[in-house]
Amino acid sequence: MTHTNINLGRRALSFGLMLMPFASYAGSGKPLITIWKSPTCGCCKDWIAYVEKNGFATKVNSDGNDEIRKRMGMPIQFGSCHTAVIEGYVIEGHVPAREIKRLLAEKPKAVGIAVPAMPMGSPGMDGPEYGSRKDPYDVLLISKNGQSQVYQSYR
Repeated sequence: MTHTNINLGRRALSFGLMLMPFASYAGSGKPLITIWKSPTCGCCKDWIAYVEKNGFATKVNSDGNDEIRKRMGMPIQFGSCHTAVIEGYVIEGHVPAREIKRLLAEKPKAVGIAVPAMPMGSPGMDGPEYGSRKDPYDVLLISKNGQSQVYQSYR
């Protein structure tokens, strides 16, 4: 192998390594959210359609979310019907796309964000079958020590 070929190989490797942080983006150029949910959950499907409509690509696993929640360090008290992961952050429950985008822009040192339970009026819980009911809810920022703080309130 010549000196020129070695340098070209090194450049190609360096360029590939430089692109690795962008590996969580789908071929469409949209950030990829990987979601774990129950195979029968309708509101999860509605939330998935909502995040896709709001600029995210999705990969869905329909074999439940308990294991991924535990593995990623999201405390059970913040649990909901689906758990998602994007760029190393956990998105638990019916989190608005605006807060996911904010999380990715701010990059706090945290496990992720959560909307515990399934509040009416949150994304995916706002379809015609729920009427016009809108419960107030908070999006919580979950720190690595399991503590939470309000990231954004919806009233």
